[in-house]
Amino acid sequence: MKLTRASSYAIHALVFMAAEKQNRPVASHHIAKARGIPERFLLKVLKPLVSARVLHSVKGPNGGYRLARAANDITILEVLEAVDGPIRGQPTFSREEGNGSLNRRLEQICTQAADQVRKHLQRVRISDLAKKA
Repeated sequence: MKLTRASSYAIHALVFMAAEKQNRPVASHHIAKARGIPERFLLKVLKPLVSARVLHSVKGPNGGYRLARAANDITILEVLEAVDGPIRGQPTFSREEGNGSLNRRLEQICTQAADQVRKHLQRVRISDLAKKA
């Protein structure tokens, strides 16, 4: 499995906020500077996390972003799927005649693998990563 740059930045930002131990909003430029993330890209990454209710966006001079729930209640799976969409097993099929049965088997294998990845990512919490950061 390969993380996209966007999902990696999202995880880094959430772990940074969780490690702060305060539930006060953190300005995006502080996160960007601390983690070496381009701020403009970080803002694009944080937006779907707000939509997915992983983060709260706080407006105003003391605004920024804060975790919507405890870091122990946020899974890596929900972060990845908020940023990159659902994790699915999708093989590339051969269009040649007579490959229907092989294609169905490959799809089944890929779906099972994706289900296992999803189950594993569901068990990993932001708080698990924040402890080691």
